[in-house]
Amino acid sequence: MSQGVLQAKLWYAQRISAMVLGLCVAIHLMIIFYAIRGGLTAEEILGRTQGNIAFAIFYEIFVLACFVHAPIGLANILEETCCKGFVSKALSWILGALIIILGTTAVIGLYTGGTP
Repeated sequence: MSQGVLQAKLWYAQRISAMVLGLCVAIHLMIIFYAIRGGLTAEEILGRTQGNIAFAIFYEIFVLACFVHAPIGLANILEETCCKGFVSKALSWILGALIIILGTTAVIGLYTGGTP
């Protein structure tokens, strides 16, 4: 695959993931505002989300959109400012791995209520 085609595909992936992220952030904020209107503790929040597959799916979509979006952006920033080639690719891969591992772990914790 040529460099130009790869860059175009990465550009589209980042723009599409940005659209998904924008929607997820808006929904997430609406959920927060709705949830805190009466005041909630962490225990009450976990009580509402534990076992709720809709919340788990929504937040995993959020994680996957971050997984696509952030590493592409970081690689672009690093390429333009300081590090080209291996360093920018390695750091963006590390960021992607952290996002998918930690984000999915958080979603599983939210779904299971923190119990293994």
